[in-house]
Amino acid sequence: MLLVEDISTMLGVQRNVLEGIGIQEIQEAVDGQDAVSKLNFNPDLILLDWNMPNMDGHGFLKHVRSLDQFKTTKIIMVTSESEKSKIIEAIKTGANSYIIKPFTPEVLKEKLKDLKLMG
Repeated sequence: MLLVEDISTMLGVQRNVLEGIGIQEIQEAVDGQDAVSKLNFNPDLILLDWNMPNMDGHGFLKHVRSLDQFKTTKIIMVTSESEKSKIIEAIKTGANSYIIKPFTPEVLKEKLKDLKLMG
């Protein structure tokens, strides 16, 4: 899986949550541009922040959805952006789900179950 987050403390928190629910193979990227450079593998899941320098999450989402090999990759926007218009924009652009920070491990588990990535 690919975890894209520019704030190191949030990155650590999200990594701990993921490891706590059994996800061990985690690649990290600090912004959308860094994430593009790490797409040499085919992640089954991308957790993506919206507000980042260089290339924001929305720009990365547009880019990754334009590539055939990532059409079925599950992408969850994990962001503090809670405006309904932002959520709609992310889903229209290709996000499979949306989590508003801060979140609990249970929220992430539920989203992964909804996306059939967890039993």
